[in-house]
Amino acid sequence: MGSCWSAKVKHNESRLHTSSSCSASVPSTRIPLSLRSEDEILQSSNLKSFAYVDLKIATRNFRPDSFIGEGGFGCVYKGWVNEQTMAPAGPGTGIIIAVKRLKQESFQGHQEWLAEINYLGQLEHPNLVKLIGYCLEEDHRLLVYEFMNCGSLERHLYTRSSDFQPLSWNLRMKVALGAAKGLKFLHSQEVEVIYRDFKPANILLDSEFNAKLSDFGLAKDGPTGEKSYVSTRVMGTQGYAAPEYMSTGHLTKRSDVYSFGVVLLEILSGRRVLEMKRSRKEQNLVQWATPYLQCKRKVFEIMDTRIEGQYSSSAVQKIARLALECLCVDPRFRPNMTRVVAELEQLQDPALGSSRSGSGSSKISEPPQISGSGKISEPPQISGSGAATGGGIGAACD
Repeated sequence: MGSCWSAKVKHNESRLHTSSSCSASVPSTRIPLSLRSEDEILQSSNLKSFAYVDLKIATRNFRPDSFIGEGGFGCVYKGWVNEQTMAPAGPGTGIIIAVKRLKQESFQGHQEWLAEINYLGQLEHPNLVKLIGYCLEEDHRLLVYEFMNCGSLERHLYTRSSDFQPLSWNLRMKVALGAAKGLKFLHSQEVEVIYRDFKPANILLDSEFNAKLSDFGLAKDGPTGEKSYVSTRVMGTQGYAAPEYMSTGHLTKRSDVYSFGVVLLEILSGRRVLEMKRSRKEQNLVQWATPYLQCKRKVFEIMDTRIEGQYSSSAVQKIARLALECLCVDPRFRPNMTRVVAELEQLQDPALGSSRSGSGSSKISEPPQISGSGKISEPPQISGSGAATGGGIGAACD
């Protein structure tokens, strides 16, 4: 589900939580969602229980002009509450919140509503969106989030308007690093959570373009004991799911790493992962871009033309190499998020954002991609499907 929303989000998605502090916190003991009752989840969360009538007042009765997003989970509305008491406040007073309202006929939405509370009600990190509270009254199920001023990464990458400035190279690198830190935290030994729905629509941005992961309705606890994966029904969003997960249902943290590689391609190219209106060979971003990523000189041909001249050739080539490794067909050769964060941190120096220079033609070496039969496989190619549910979170950047 989510708590920060972007205006008129029309993507399928949902989930969120985070703290505004720079520290991360994890409960000393967290029982897996599959072993918990609804009452246990609600009682163990660190969230405020809101009265339905108070959320109606805060959102001005869910009026159309308070609407800020919609997804498979339900609609999201902008509201105002008192910062200390969380009592409803008038527009322009107190703090802004995002209220997500579950569609009453959605059983899957209820499961995601619980998952959101289970994870975001217990985890705090600067790169996870903050879930403030929930409402459970009769048939009403709502979630209350912090409001993210600048909406989703998806909106900033794909809005084409003369009065809308595209994200600069430096801001794209900042967002990539923040999102990577969120995944690194989830994958840590203390947390061991697989996000399972990493995509631009679920990366929300605050007023300073700090990235926070939202929509945890599809998140799963990582494997326990000697198991190396979690067996689960394939879910997610078409184009972002790792090929081995699509084919086997075996979910690992490296599945999230693959999704991160896809998003890196979107950040570089400014193109959606799937665009059916393009020519057939360009419809799938991963398939189309992989040959360009492998060559130092050709990689510039996939770059978003709106940020031309803002980056150095060395920075682009390093990101291309990182994306290739994340997209490796064999998950054993993908980097972990600790290494991804370390490499992205090296690219935060503004000096690396200068106009590109040099154009060597040597190939970027790629880690071996080994198929189950032991043969070297082709560059990553995805054709699987998947389904995501949820809703966006954020707003237009003020």
